Amino acid sequence: MRAMGSKTFYSMHRHGFVRVATSTPRVKPADVAFNRDSVIEEAKRADAANVDLVVYPELCVSSYAIDDLHMQDALLGAVDEAVADIVAASETLSPVLLIGAPLRHSGRLYNCAIVVARGEILGVVPKSFLPNYREYYEKRWFAHGRDIAGEIIRVAGREAPFGSDLIFEASDLPGFVFHVEICEDYWAPIPPSSSAALAGATILANLSASNIVIGKSDDRHMLCRAQSTRAVAAYAYSAAAPGESTTDLAWDGQGAIYELGDMMAEAGRFSLEPLLTVADIDTGRILGERMRFGTFNDAADHLGRPEHDFRRVTFEHQPSMDDIGLIRPVRRFPYVPNRKSHLDQDCYEAFNIQVEGLRRRLEATGSEHMVIGVSGGLDSTHALIVAAKACDRLGLPRETILGFTMPGFATGEATKGNAWKLMNALGIKAEEIDIRPAATQMLSDMGHPFAGGEPVYDVAFENVQAGLRTDYLFRLANQRKGFVIGTGDLSELALGWCTYGVGDQMSHYNVNAGVPKTLIQYLIRWTVSSGQFDAETDKILTSILNTEISPELVPTTEEEELQSTEDKIGPYELNDFFLFHIMRYGLPPSKVAFLCWHAWKDVNAGLWPIGFPETARKQYDLATIRKWLESFLWRFFAFSQFKRSALPNGPKVSAGGSLSPRGDWRAPSDASAQPWLDELRRNVPDA
Repeated sequence: MRAMGSKTFYSMHRHGFVRVATSTPRVKPADVAFNRDSVIEEAKRADAANVDLVVYPELCVSSYAIDDLHMQDALLGAVDEAVADIVAASETLSPVLLIGAPLRHSGRLYNCAIVVARGEILGVVPKSFLPNYREYYEKRWFAHGRDIAGEIIRVAGREAPFGSDLIFEASDLPGFVFHVEICEDYWAPIPPSSSAALAGATILANLSASNIVIGKSDDRHMLCRAQSTRAVAAYAYSAAAPGESTTDLAWDGQGAIYELGDMMAEAGRFSLEPLLTVADIDTGRILGERMRFGTFNDAADHLGRPEHDFRRVTFEHQPSMDDIGLIRPVRRFPYVPNRKSHLDQDCYEAFNIQVEGLRRRLEATGSEHMVIGVSGGLDSTHALIVAAKACDRLGLPRETILGFTMPGFATGEATKGNAWKLMNALGIKAEEIDIRPAATQMLSDMGHPFAGGEPVYDVAFENVQAGLRTDYLFRLANQRKGFVIGTGDLSELALGWCTYGVGDQMSHYNVNAGVPKTLIQYLIRWTVSSGQFDAETDKILTSILNTEISPELVPTTEEEELQSTEDKIGPYELNDFFLFHIMRYGLPPSKVAFLCWHAWKDVNAGLWPIGFPETARKQYDLATIRKWLESFLWRFFAFSQFKRSALPNGPKVSAGGSLSPRGDWRAPSDASAQPWLDELRRNVPDA
């Protein structure tokens, strides 16, 4: 990869994004000159917004709802002249324009999408499926274009490729490959865009008229979302706006842009002003997903490699490499539910996946008890409340859970106090085992300086404590006919922030293995806000949420601060961001840094998760992101894989993936992190 300078780093085009817009210009029925000027005006607005691709409504040059006027030569002649004017105006504009117009060809009239770029007509796509039911009579005027392939049409004094077999590709912007279909086409059981996606199109565009009736907006969203998901693509939809004839119908001007099932942008409806709805589409993400999703390529093989059925029209796009911002929702917390309408449902599912996994394991083992170490920290707290709910679901007394707090050399009174309060509030059987005598004996047997009174707090000192805790739990499980519930989370597994072997990496079943730290924090908040437990338990859970994350393995003095996990390995909110985009989508570090910077550079920009406390909101500059990303890459790729190769069972919770060697992540334990570190250092500026 060619090294990029600091200026190029900030260019969204450099990172595989394409700026797509839907446009709803003003129109007047059959007023071709007015409609032409509206199209050009919106094209200029799109150019000023650095848009790459603009999708206009169906038949926007003539307007849609003009019935038999479509077949009048005077109108069709005016359309041809208007198209010529639009093409001429586009010469100095950067966006590719997808405009709708009725065009004559070989004695027939077609409902067409015309692809215009920098003073050229790149191609013309006829509508494949013509609605002719209820209020629609398109077969009265138009011929279908399903069988047209390899033809040339003459329009606006020019010749251009004509057919339903066209895909358009920018030669100088990788991933900018698009296909065009028209309105009814995507209501068909097999839309034309399905084959186009299998042939390589990443962006699917729909020029639509589509009058509005009650509930139809939801149907359009459903189709856009489904097609962008099934076709592993982006889908941009633009419907006719108010201004069309309302003789028998009405129009709302709905515009929507989806990517892999996620809504990127949506236009306001029933607006009297023209709207330009813009989103930056991540074509790199789309192509990466297709590479990982074997079924997509199997479908292409099943259809006989559809790329052979399409003509690929290439063009030079000349994208800007300046910093033009990023118009795209980038989630700060990609693992945390962010849909307000589905918030309770998403949290309910995440929590109950863990509960059901543990319930089934208890049922399968026939164990009499669940054994868990309770520290008063986030992870053990969450595992404990999951266990409590598993008991409730099975109709077992909560005394089935044997909870042990095991203070060491640096255990704080606050966390130990919270551990006891939580165990008592939940009604489990609770005990305390002081591990310090056993730890001191082991350190003495090892000849460790601490046993002789020296304040040496090295890795051995820390892991003696961590290992003893887990060793006690396993032996207690043996003694009391139980099994050990693991508490370590997905974030710790990614970073290797867990003690290998008989340490906190190991258990009989780890309910938290698929849940990153940021999601654990959010799910605990959800259990409080949704009333999963009583008021006393909620009070304790809130206190635990407000406690500094610390392993509490190194003693502190009055002059020293509490041992902070995040000071050592970086903020969990950044590490979880890195993990999601690298594990789930395989993004290069420079792109991860670019996205992270846009997500976190402004504390006041964008939406925070619902209920996220204002006092915990932060922002990070690029230098900080780069620092912790470099640390993450080394830890994830080189330092910690051997630990993940020996993980106990645990349920996958998030679509972001799990690190189980039997599931989403398979990697050698002795791999090098150098390619990722080199890519980061070469392409991300220090500041």
